[in-house]
Amino acid sequence: MDLQSQAAIARLAHTHGAENLVVLLGAPDPESAEIAAETVVLGDPACAGALAETQLGLDVYHILEDEIRATLPVDIYDEQVGVMVDVLDAAELTVAVASMRGKAPPP
Repeated sequence: MDLQSQAAIARLAHTHGAENLVVLLGAPDPESAEIAAETVVLGDPACAGALAETQLGLDVYHILEDEIRATLPVDIYDEQVGVMVDVLDAAELTVAVASMRGKAPPP
């Protein structure tokens, strides 16, 4: 996750409260999805960005997760995400991101 995105997420969490935010990732592989999820849950593992040593504990999902897909209109999901469903491994991405959700610090 780039430094500008980290700064924006930190600002939004401060302004609106972490409990009012959900982060949707679109990372193409499990490793990058897990690192991005870790960044918004436990803090930047590279200790380089605005979220270094900042445990926001945000709710984070990958766009290919069934829970997210079920909340969006089918036509829009198919138009905006459909190609990714055919190319990426949704199960592996879900496991990678969900593993970080399980590590969120208590509120």
